[in-house]
Amino acid sequence: MFDIGFTELLLIAVVALIVLGPERLPKAARFAGLWVRRARAQWYSVKSELERELAAEELKRSLHDAKQAATDLHKTMQETEAEVQAKVRAAEDEARREIEGLRRQATAGLVAEPPQEDAPAPVDAAEPAALPEPEPEPEPEPPQDIAQPQDDAPHQPDLLGGAADDTDGDDGRQR
Repeated sequence: MFDIGFTELLLIAVVALIVLGPERLPKAARFAGLWVRRARAQWYSVKSELERELAAEELKRSLHDAKQAATDLHKTMQETEAEVQAKVRAAEDEARREIEGLRRQATAGLVAEPPQEDAPAPVDAAEPAALPEPEPEPEPEPPQDIAQPQDDAPHQPDLLGGAADDTDGDDGRQR
């Protein structure tokens, strides 16, 4: 800070000893130390105050920037809303004009239904359409050459819910 070296401090100490004498030198050293500590404390206080002010200024600046960005965003949203409303009104007007034109054509008899090629011919409501019902197919008979189960084979449960001879309960399972 002051760029004082060891030799300069030694020279100051010798001059102080000669000027003040050995009796008053310790008291003067304490007094000088006290003032140096106060000066440092004041310097740190001013420095921290300056840093706080700079931080507060930076916060104010960023707050101002954020408000400006919010204002710009709000303006943009209002402009976009106005554009969308204008487009909706234009589309609504166009749709109304088309509907009015179709109404005029319908009242003038100019609108004809387009022919439907795949549509069936219209059926009168008085005559019910009689469609032939398909006949049910006969069930195939089991072949005669399949061997019947023997009596010593375990009986299978009836698939329709009945119980076999050697089952317990109503669930049809063997035990």
